[in-house]
Amino acid sequence: MPDGIAPTLSTGRPTPAFPVRHDWTREEVAALIALPFPELMYRAQTVHRARFDPTEIQISTLLSIKTGGCPEDCAYCPQSAQHEDGVKASRLMAVEAVLKEARAARDAGAARFCMGAAWRSPKERDLDTVCAMIEGVKELGLETCVTLGMLDAGQTARLRDAGLDYYNHNLDTSPEYYGKIITTRTYQERLDTLSNVRDAGINVCCGGIVGMGEDESDRAGLIATLASLPRHPESVPINLLVRVAGTPLAEAEAVDPIEFVRIIAAARITMPESHVRLAAGRENMTDEAHALCFLAGANSIFYGEKLLTTPNPAENRDRRLLAELGMHAAGTH
Repeated sequence: MPDGIAPTLSTGRPTPAFPVRHDWTREEVAALIALPFPELMYRAQTVHRARFDPTEIQISTLLSIKTGGCPEDCAYCPQSAQHEDGVKASRLMAVEAVLKEARAARDAGAARFCMGAAWRSPKERDLDTVCAMIEGVKELGLETCVTLGMLDAGQTARLRDAGLDYYNHNLDTSPEYYGKIITTRTYQERLDTLSNVRDAGINVCCGGIVGMGEDESDRAGLIATLASLPRHPESVPINLLVRVAGTPLAEAEAVDPIEFVRIIAAARITMPESHVRLAAGRENMTDEAHALCFLAGANSIFYGEKLLTTPNPAENRDRRLLAELGMHAAGTH
């Protein structure tokens, strides 16, 4: 087979193979995002088909296991204790209550069960409980993912030993724009947690949020930062800001759907082996916008009626849309 050509996983037909790079610049990503839309979609779909079945979607379910009362000041988050009308703080859920939700997620078609806790970083006693949750969810045959805030090396080792598959810790936005969104932890602290997760041998789930008032250069900067990590995240969640009353971004300007699709395409092209996930904000996306995102290389969604504290499309809507598009959940064909 000629150099630069690789078979697709789904059809066996040759398509151009794109090398995995870790030296993407903001300028290069910005140029990608600005391509004529047909050219951008062609490149994204070509990269996607070289490594994935373009009709397959990985399904995850996300549960808030400890809601509200977070000391961080993330401008987008209703769980911050620093915002007016924030979500009321709750205690960490019991293990069996979490496993009940995990069973329901598995029976609804989820392959991965993600658990989120509104902490700056977990206390040791709480980590004991989370490890028990991880072990229980693994026994149900599901992949496990947690997001617990910042972690040190000892904490990541404990999570690994409990069987954790993925750790979610988003960068949120570009390094340059970050300080306008969060002041209670630094960008470097986020990178340090990702490094600790990698060193423990746990897969990384890391992405960001579009629609927080950032400009096109910042969006390119986020993707370039993710794509220049020493190893690309296995999962890259791209969130569309959910504007929540009481948060500083409640009146943020809505993102044009085509602009959002461009970010998905850029993530696919620059991180060709990653699962690119449509995360928060899908409730307000049309079926047509979903379809364009899948065409741009998104191949993972969160499934279920809620993402932590914000709405998510009903499961029957997702099933109907995938069927209409001739697509299916991973592992069902």
